[in-house]
Amino acid sequence: MTGAATIRANAERVRNRIADAGGDPAAIRLVAVTKGHTADTIRAALEAGLSDFGENYAQELIAKSAAIEVDVRWHFIGQLQRNKVRTVAPLVALWQSVDRLRLGAEIARQQPGASVLVQVNLTDDPGRGGTKPGLAAGLVEGLRDLGLDVRGLMAVAPAGGEAVAREGFRVVRDLADRMSLAERSIGMSEDLEAAVEEGTTMVRVGTALFGPRPRLASNNVEN
Repeated sequence: MTGAATIRANAERVRNRIADAGGDPAAIRLVAVTKGHTADTIRAALEAGLSDFGENYAQELIAKSAAIEVDVRWHFIGQLQRNKVRTVAPLVALWQSVDRLRLGAEIARQQPGASVLVQVNLTDDPGRGGTKPGLAAGLVEGLRDLGLDVRGLMAVAPAGGEAVAREGFRVVRDLADRMSLAERSIGMSEDLEAAVEEGTTMVRVGTALFGPRPRLASNNVEN
């Protein structure tokens, strides 16, 4: 387990990276990605002053929330089957990976008025989560019609290095600007500088805070 002092120092390094890239660490939300890490690590992160946590899997989120027994701001950041929405709806403050209307409809049914981000797929791989950039505006409109509070867009950078990541982040920024959406959740441990320079409002950071995950998490959709 990574201790509070180490996490605090790592978080400071992340904030310095944000500042060095021209961003305001106080304005860019730091979401600590805890996939594969224990409840004890989350307790240490809370002690270190972190307050936003991102989880990819419903079962992990439920177990960790019960173990911690304190209120934290949970972000759901993974692909999710509709039949799992009910189990985590009481816990989630921001649904970051909404990529289809049927998922949005179930979120609206279980948590009316929920805050959501639309996930954009920046690759040609249909197996990755996210809607195509050209369909994002229609999905945003449809989710709003369901009564959801669409705050912005989320994306994972495509593989290929900084230049490719930057190009993808720019697509997200331009889409958000055209739709007057305030939030852009882009950037992770390895590419946060490019994300900051392209206008991110939150970064999802795991490895830079906690080190490598202690176990491999499944790449499958939550089931």
